[in-house]
Amino acid sequence: MGYKMTQRERTYLLTGAAHRIGRELALGLAKDAAGIVIHYNNSELAAKQLSQEISKAGTSAFTLAADLSSAAQCDGLLERAQDLAGPLDVLINNASIFEEGLLTEITVDDLNRNMMLNAYAPLLLSRSFVELNKGRKTPCLPVIINMLDTRITGYDQQHAAYHLAKRTLFTLTKMMALEFAPGVRVNGVAPGLILPPAGKDQSYLEQLKSSNPLNAIGTVEQVVEAVRFLINNEFVTGQVIFVDGGRNLLSNTYG
Repeated sequence: MGYKMTQRERTYLLTGAAHRIGRELALGLAKDAAGIVIHYNNSELAAKQLSQEISKAGTSAFTLAADLSSAAQCDGLLERAQDLAGPLDVLINNASIFEEGLLTEITVDDLNRNMMLNAYAPLLLSRSFVELNKGRKTPCLPVIINMLDTRITGYDQQHAAYHLAKRTLFTLTKMMALEFAPGVRVNGVAPGLILPPAGKDQSYLEQLKSSNPLNAIGTVEQVVEAVRFLINNEFVTGQVIFVDGGRNLLSNTYG
């Protein structure tokens, strides 16, 4: 049998990694990684603190600032990350914005901002990732993971621009899996009730847990495990794992 790359030998770039699920992904995956590049936009202090925490645990960690609302900064991000950490094996498109707004109220600027951050930036970064890995000899295929949302299977009235952008990223995940094969695998993870939105506490999740068949709240560790599975299973591409207690099976409107 041929040599297989272990997670300990992979180098990751995580966008939006300074806070929330991005931070927990960085911490969880760093335990089995050669290096982690922590992308951030405005959260320099949090990113550097996370980098120090990962480095103390024995994994190389780097921080990298970029405004993903700028196509020009998206285009150069992968090259900058590679200059810091060496060849990249895994790209996790996690950075996003979650803005309120009804379909009858949102502006073209709202739509453009959400589409850029939540869909177009992942596409641009993924294309750069594929280009950098062309012709590179690796024991395991490079992997892209797009972080989605269980809301893509229903209709989130209160976050119309966000909803449209995440549904676009869901479609792009399928398209990229086909376009980038056989050289790169592309998959997605769609969390449900994991963390409360900014400004909300755990009681917010408790009130909503009956909205999924398991009547439960998930954990960040469960999201990390889903991402880890998609990174390690070499025969999976174009798939989305819903870490949502079965919420995606219910075609309800989110209000």
